[in-house]
Amino acid sequence: MSDITAIRRLLEVLVLIALFVTAYFAKDLLLPILLGFLLALTLSPLIRALERLGIAPPLGAVLLIGAAGLLIFILIGLSAGTMATWADDIPRMGDEIRRKLQGWAQTVEDVRSATEEVEKITEENGGKAEEVVVKQPGLLDNAMNTGARIGGTIAVALVLALFLLASGDLFYLKLVQSFQTFTGKKRALKAVYDVERRVSRYLLTITIINAGLGVSVGLYLFALGLPVPYVWGLAAFLLNFLPYIGGVIGAVLVGAYAIATFDSVGYAILAPLGYQILTGLEGQFITPYLVGRRLELNTVAVFLTVVFWGWLWGIAGALVAVPFLVVFKVICENVTALNVIGNFLDKSEPDENLPATEETPAEKSGIG
Repeated sequence: MSDITAIRRLLEVLVLIALFVTAYFAKDLLLPILLGFLLALTLSPLIRALERLGIAPPLGAVLLIGAAGLLIFILIGLSAGTMATWADDIPRMGDEIRRKLQGWAQTVEDVRSATEEVEKITEENGGKAEEVVVKQPGLLDNAMNTGARIGGTIAVALVLALFLLASGDLFYLKLVQSFQTFTGKKRALKAVYDVERRVSRYLLTITIINAGLGVSVGLYLFALGLPVPYVWGLAAFLLNFLPYIGGVIGAVLVGAYAIATFDSVGYAILAPLGYQILTGLEGQFITPYLVGRRLELNTVAVFLTVVFWGWLWGIAGALVAVPFLVVFKVICENVTALNVIGNFLDKSEPDENLPATEETPAEKSGIG
């Protein structure tokens, strides 16, 4: 029996590894599917609200997905021209930043000069090594390929979400029908609706909070006089889906652009400073208050999930890591066999009624 158990556990580990390998190589296929399901979960309460008003789910799905697609198209259209201009101005902006931070960069320049001297000495002693230059794709080609890939992912996610929302409860009913007993059907239906309700609440709330943060960042940078503040507001909205490091990345990018734009470095520092203050207020007060303790996650679990999915799928994986973790946590809480994992992912304090540990001999004798 022990051998069979060991073989079963080994097979489970191998299946898990195979799933991760498949996820790594099938990123372009799985990412839009995952985004489509998350979008459908987020908008499902709105579909039911429209249905109570007399609007059928197919029509409601067309209206909501059409509005989401139009909003995405407008945001991309507003930002595309600015991004193209920045691509041409990156060398000039880099030179401007180096000029204004010349004193701070002196140490880096000394290290670079020392490195060049070492290379010269090496060439004099061993002869000049033959250099092989690999021509890299141009910036425009990379931008076009990336844009096409992102556009395809968004299109597939929107179409999938449209079909899921238009079907109403059909997908859930088909899932429940796979259970044989009435008790199993009832339990499965309750779990499905609980997952939908809590996940949609979380995703919709976080999206609204991030949108508010994006608007606040845009208005603050507009008040400072920074050009194209709406682009930075959109960046703040997207980066805030990336826990912990999203705000830091946004502040660094805003700071670099502000230094290249404003004449005074001291005044330019106000841009990333205000960005960090706004993201700090959002992360420490607004999000915990609005999301509530029921869906708060273990900080260690969130960090490890972001690191893992960032390693597996890059930036896209890091952005969807937390929503995916929320879905997984709610599923664990509704499946008895996975309750232990759901308890670990929860941020709430351990149960105070846990049995006390036995005293050590030192504690019994009063030592320590």
